Amino acid sequence: MSGYVAAQPGIFAQGTRAHYYLEFDVRGGADPDAVISALSRLREPAVTSGGANIVIALGPDLWRRIAPDDAPAGLQPFVPIGTAPATQHDVFLWLHGTNHDVVLDMARAAVVALGGVADLATEQPAFVYLDSRDMTGFVDGTENPPIWEAPDVAIVPEGAGVGGSFVLVMRWVHDLGRFHALSKEDQEGVIGRTKPDSVELAAGVKPATAHIARVVVDDDEGNEREIFRRSTPFGTVHEQGLQFVAFCREPESFSVMLHRMLDDDGGVHDRLTDFSTPVSGSFYFAPSIDALVRACPAFDDD
Repeated sequence: MSGYVAAQPGIFAQGTRAHYYLEFDVRGGADPDAVISALSRLREPAVTSGGANIVIALGPDLWRRIAPDDAPAGLQPFVPIGTAPATQHDVFLWLHGTNHDVVLDMARAAVVALGGVADLATEQPAFVYLDSRDMTGFVDGTENPPIWEAPDVAIVPEGAGVGGSFVLVMRWVHDLGRFHALSKEDQEGVIGRTKPDSVELAAGVKPATAHIARVVVDDDEGNEREIFRRSTPFGTVHEQGLQFVAFCREPESFSVMLHRMLDDDGGVHDRLTDFSTPVSGSFYFAPSIDALVRACPAFDDD
């Protein structure tokens, strides 16, 4: 599909271990054209110790003001779901690269670039933990499609927003003390996979409350709903968790999965939520490169 070649490449870039997530609130009265112009000035540092990627996503209201013809109809702000609060912001930047110094320099430059039109609302440095595991010790993203199939899952194939992607951004804080106090078998029951090698538990063994039993669901035609997860852990000695970031060609899959995780479904709930708490929630749209250039030709400058 033509939209694939125009998608922001940082959505799919692999092998980066240092990550930085920024969310901004646009100041009241700020011109949307000035916001997109400021974003067009973001660049990888001229001298770095490794490669880096920038993914730009805009909140529903802001993107509609900037580019109404490139805003898909299903783009809506995040609303509270179960225990997940709505903390919708206007701009989301995901910076990821080979080293922390590179992404930190990029994050500082982004705050300066947007300083005249927006205020930094949240910042979260994060990292790849061990062999791509969550800090619970389980492999994260096992359900992801292979990278060569990821555009089929992540990218809007046609119509308004073609080449772009719906983005879900949430911050989850873990209670690792309680989780790690469980036996390995109980931990595996919470997730629905084996801990060492991420093999799905057999149907007769996997509890109905297991995480993957709640989030692996089919649509009305019997096809599995897929999203492209690009989450990374964060942590200090005082707090640990997961910066959840996912991309999808349509927003309904996000909604279905979140309701199955966070709503009480006839007494069945995702047991992972007994050990991990959502503390933020926002929806964004990551426009195609073509759409960004249409909104501000400076995106096409070398």
